[in-house]
Amino acid sequence: MARALLGCTVHSDCAGERTAGRIVETEAYTGPEDEACHAAERIGRTARNAPLFGPPGTAYVHRNYGIHWLLNVVTGPEGFPAGVLLRAVEPTEGLDFMRRRRGRAELTNGPARLAQALGVGPEMQGHRLDRPPLSLHWGEPVPEPAVQVTTRIGISRAADRPLRFYDRRSRWVSKR
Repeated sequence: MARALLGCTVHSDCAGERTAGRIVETEAYTGPEDEACHAAERIGRTARNAPLFGPPGTAYVHRNYGIHWLLNVVTGPEGFPAGVLLRAVEPTEGLDFMRRRRGRAELTNGPARLAQALGVGPEMQGHRLDRPPLSLHWGEPVPEPAVQVTTRIGISRAADRPLRFYDRRSRWVSKR
């Protein structure tokens, strides 16, 4: 699913302002056997990660380092905690709103920046992503030669797994 989400668009009417972007970078977290997953076997189900066990196509929003909100798409069947972290989008709508929310030149090239630029916070936890104010839409698929697969970044456990996908043509990717 992490690969399939490349080229899709995410639309946000959060905070009353329309923003949108084409997904250009994702990272997969494959469930309890994945030591980097928030619901790895050593952790199990908790109040914090419960939304990750929800139905596929819902938002799992979590706080990183106690500061930044990150947006994930639940991808496993209900009861199985798997998801895809949205790491970067190429802005397509609401660039001025994104700039105002971020207050910096770097808008959406990183999961925390992406969530802030789109106005996504904890109120989107468990939200079904097929309806406003936050929704995913199929877009133009990224052709296979343009897809780069690498190991995940910014984690310490199971960092060697090739579960990060990005559109090598995009300047909005967080890290090459």
